[in-house]
Amino acid sequence: MIQRIENVLNGESARDWALLTLRSVVAAVFVFHGAQKLFGAFGGYGLEATAGWMGGLGIPFPLVSATLAGATEFFGGLALAAGILARLVALPMIFTMGVAMVTAHSGFDAAQGGMEYPLTLAAALVSIAIQGPGRLTVSRVVRQKPAGAAGPLAPAS
Repeated sequence: MIQRIENVLNGESARDWALLTLRSVVAAVFVFHGAQKLFGAFGGYGLEATAGWMGGLGIPFPLVSATLAGATEFFGGLALAAGILARLVALPMIFTMGVAMVTAHSGFDAAQGGMEYPLTLAAALVSIAIQGPGRLTVSRVVRQKPAGAAGPLAPAS
C-alpha cells in the first residue's frame, strides 16, 4: 500500500498538480495585492496613496515604483496563474519581494511587521523559477490540438 502511494506521489502528474497548486495560490496573493496597489480594489488605497506610502519609506520615484510594483504583482500574478512564461515572470516578482523585505518590513515576525510573509512568497517564486510551471498551463492546452486538426497555416480544403 505504501509503495503504491509513493508511486502515485512520485509521478509526473503529482508534480504537475503540486506546481499548479503552488502557482495558483501564489498568483492569487499577487493579483490581490497588485489590484490593491493599482486600482484600490479589495480595500487597497490605489496608486496615488501607494506611491505616497512608498515615498514615505524613502523609495525613490514613488509613483514609478508603485506602478512597477503593482503591475509586477497584478500582471505577473495573472501570468503565473496561467503558467505563461512562469520562470521569467517569477524574476521581477522575486525582486519586488526583496525590495519589500528591506524597505517595508522590519524583523522576521509577520505579526509585528516582519519580513516573514514576503520571504515566504519569494521562496515559493524561487521554487517556481527553478522547477518551471509544470505541464498544467494555459499555453500547453492552447498548443495541444485534437488529432487531425489543421494548424493555422494549413491550406483550406
